Amino acid sequence: MSGAAPTPIDERAAVDAATFARDIVGSDRPVVLRGQVADWPAVAAGRGGPRALADYVLRFGSGAPVDTMVGPPAINGRFFYNDDLSGFNFVRRQVPIPGLIAELLRQLDTTADRRHAIYANAAAADVHFPGWAAANLLPLPIAATARLWIGNAVAVATHYDASPNVACVVAGRRRFTLFAPEHLANLYIGPLDHTIAGPPVSMVDPEQPDLARYPRFAEAQRAALVAELGPGDAIYMPALWWHHVRALDPVNLLVNYWWEEAHSAGPFLALVHAMLAVRDLPAGDRAAWRHWFDHLVFDDGAAQAGDHLPAAVRTVLGPPGDERRARIERFLIASLQQRP
Repeated sequence: MSGAAPTPIDERAAVDAATFARDIVGSDRPVVLRGQVADWPAVAAGRGGPRALADYVLRFGSGAPVDTMVGPPAINGRFFYNDDLSGFNFVRRQVPIPGLIAELLRQLDTTADRRHAIYANAAAADVHFPGWAAANLLPLPIAATARLWIGNAVAVATHYDASPNVACVVAGRRRFTLFAPEHLANLYIGPLDHTIAGPPVSMVDPEQPDLARYPRFAEAQRAALVAELGPGDAIYMPALWWHHVRALDPVNLLVNYWWEEAHSAGPFLALVHAMLAVRDLPAGDRAAWRHWFDHLVFDDGAAQAGDHLPAAVRTVLGPPGDERRARIERFLIASLQQRP
């Protein structure tokens, strides 16, 4: 990334479960955990080189094909939109694990400028690599599915996760560039409903930013946090922190864990609906509705906004819980179905 030297991400040595829960998750700041999974058998296999890593991964393959992104050498590993944003600069394929591994190894015999970008993303271990999670236990208090990301020297566009995330490097090196949530406007987000792989992405390439086209990115650039992780290292990223990830070696493997996933899409959907229902109202109406949103959603006391009512009739204003969630969902579905 061009410009002044970036700020490093805070680092800790490997932590135990209690320290992670108390000091890491509660801080709402990203943290690199050096050597957190250094004792994984997978990391040991990766230290033997790409073919030793391949042999290890193939021990767990279920035969189920994985979602794989493939791009031509010209994209330099950067999966992104095509020039007019009507599509993408790569194709998606369902590839069996043995075929994926074989192609990655074959590409090693090709010069770097002629290698296709290949990336199998978010393959759930329990589906695609049964036995992996038991053999490579994450020593942190996270109830989440292990997901494997296997590829060559590719770059994942700057995006956010709606859930907190722990990412563990098994093989190869990765450079993480993070931006705090308050830099949303400086990142020039792309389409919300036509995305590369789920969440919206920044239109700016942080490795070669076009500041004439995206001038506010300079502010995000000055505040960027950067770290390079090697095998055995992990990183904790809070929800909604933007991150760009560049794999630096010709064969690499990362395992990540998202948790609190069940309802993580809810805020984004609420945002999109608010754009439909609120954004285009007259200024006075928007100002009035802002009071509602503050009182019932954003104020520190929003959870107690219905406490003046008898408990039996608080319904959607009541405390969090499955009953309230179900009631709200029924109310929303019924309301939307009644729209003309």
